[in-house]
Amino acid sequence: MLRVTRPGGGVRVKICGVRTRADVDAAARSGAHYVGLNFYPKSPRSVSPDRARDLAAHAPMGLAKVALLVDPDDAALDALLAVVPVDMVQLHGAEAPDRVAAVRARTGLPVMKAIGIRDRGDVSRIAAYEAVADQVLIDAKPPKDATLPGGNGVGFDWSLIAGRTWTKPWMLAGGLHAGNVARAVARSGARQVDLSSGVESAPGVKDAGLIAAFMTAASAA
Repeated sequence: MLRVTRPGGGVRVKICGVRTRADVDAAARSGAHYVGLNFYPKSPRSVSPDRARDLAAHAPMGLAKVALLVDPDDAALDALLAVVPVDMVQLHGAEAPDRVAAVRARTGLPVMKAIGIRDRGDVSRIAAYEAVADQVLIDAKPPKDATLPGGNGVGFDWSLIAGRTWTKPWMLAGGLHAGNVARAVARSGARQVDLSSGVESAPGVKDAGLIAAFMTAASAA
């Protein structure tokens, strides 16, 4: 049985948008802490509930499965979680704080809320979600012409959150790859990072070599 192998030190890593068993295996072998299952239909990384169920069953113990959803209603949420066993729900849409709290209460699962950052005004929005979410994902705000709420491969000015602390665990996302993760961690103070396009050879196609390279860089950060 495949086991999660993690070197000492480094930051916790979430590999989002896995679509195959090979993706899950590469994440586990490299020492990732989370894998993200994307259920946003417009994303090239989206998976069906049936495929996601297979991937979740294939994931080894110790690798947390996160369901990425965008503004789900209760019916969609219930239908998905009845099929796919996950450890956490990630809300990546325009969900208000009260909706985050409602999803957390309805599912009984930890909830991570993604918040897009472009300027200091966006950073101030984190406090309202910090009060209701179990974790916060601090991501780059999508470009104005983007069709995806995340996974666009763009970053933001990490100095906007430098020296900031929150009462809940948080992850840094947005344009991360092996070549910049150490700098991102040093500048932002992040102890967890999340990426998707930074370990892909094409949109939605994970590359095991890029995953391994990123994990090596992250473990040294």
